[in-house]
Amino acid sequence: MAADQERIRRHLQDILDQPGNRACADCGAEDPDWASVTLGVFVCQACSSFHRNIPHISSIKSLLSDPWEAAEVEGLASAGNLVAKARYEGKIPPFYYRPGHTDCQYERNEFVYIEKQEPYSAGYREGFLWKRGRDNGHFLSRKFILSEREGVLKYFNKHDAREPKAVMRIETLNATFQPAKIGHPHGLQVTYLRDKSTRNIFIYHEDGKEIVDWFNAIRAARFHYLQVAFPGAGDTDLVPKLTRNFMMEGYMEKTGPKHTEGFKKRWFTLDDRRLMYFKDPLCSGSVSSAFRQRYLSAPAAFPQRSGSITSALRQRFLSAPGAFPQRSGSVSSALRQHFLSDAFACGEVFIGSKDSGYSAQPGLPPSVQGHHWLHGITILTPDRKFLFTCETVTEQRNWISAFHKILNRPMKPQEYAVEANFKHKP
Repeated sequence: MAADQERIRRHLQDILDQPGNRACADCGAEDPDWASVTLGVFVCQACSSFHRNIPHISSIKSLLSDPWEAAEVEGLASAGNLVAKARYEGKIPPFYYRPGHTDCQYERNEFVYIEKQEPYSAGYREGFLWKRGRDNGHFLSRKFILSEREGVLKYFNKHDAREPKAVMRIETLNATFQPAKIGHPHGLQVTYLRDKSTRNIFIYHEDGKEIVDWFNAIRAARFHYLQVAFPGAGDTDLVPKLTRNFMMEGYMEKTGPKHTEGFKKRWFTLDDRRLMYFKDPLCSGSVSSAFRQRYLSAPAAFPQRSGSITSALRQRFLSAPGAFPQRSGSVSSALRQHFLSDAFACGEVFIGSKDSGYSAQPGLPPSVQGHHWLHGITILTPDRKFLFTCETVTEQRNWISAFHKILNRPMKPQEYAVEANFKHKP
């Protein structure tokens, strides 16, 4: 009996080593140690608990501790994750995204109960989500509307408001699950472009299914937009463009354009060819009353350069500072939004290809001082050098590796247009 079980264990291991079986069939986590006898798939421990809740559909067993019959193992051998995926997911729309183990987790009952299935491609979605506010970092209930007909995602500060607080074009919209950063298991970060700068909003919903439905509705809207924008492209070309995860995130130190300023610790996000930095992962912070007085007394100290304030707002602030009242020791949200909005990246750098004169290398110029971290990175663009430092050599290597992936990729025609219109900010 023990010898039979030993042979069965070895057979199970051989099946587990087959392509597609080394990741959980449900969430993609590596090295699953459970399997569904009835469905013929391998799953991780977390997802196995969901299978135990549907015993009439899936009979779950541990690969390590449960006894197995030879017939059960043969059933697994004839199925497996790839076969099951082709069978059960063959008709899902190309834009549909199945959350991974680092994304939002929930029990997807819509595949069991038809009444819970969502028409992701309906072209319109409306509902309330918790959105992080700029002023105090608190999450407040906001009404959101996604409209393919208008080509926008918008939200309203008041439930009965007629005009939206912000309008995000589907053309530049991106969404990525960020449960750790937001501090909620159903957290979503939405980014979009406004005035050629990247803006973030952070949202969540108590129901994991609801936030995943919003995520897939955004992907559906993006898919339909891209089908019109690129009529000759196939699904395999369009799907990678629907939403994207950031290539790299983390803290680095940076200095200014003259390389004589002290280095400051900032949170960096590498989003495709855009390297952005923020004061912290959730862009918190405010403009102090001291800063306000400094600007009023010496506006010339704030030159109008790329990435600085616009001349129109500058004149507006100088001519009518009373329009920006001080509240709680800081300027009003109107000034914060348009002047030094903490919802925008503090700075952005476009990273092209090495064939276009861009490069990234370890180290700093010998004359540079003022940095606390020792592991430097120099990014060279056709315009200037950008200097950064990392806390550890591992972080330095990871950042350089991410930069090289972009630098080694030839630029597309539309990326040259982005480069031409890009506003480098120090």
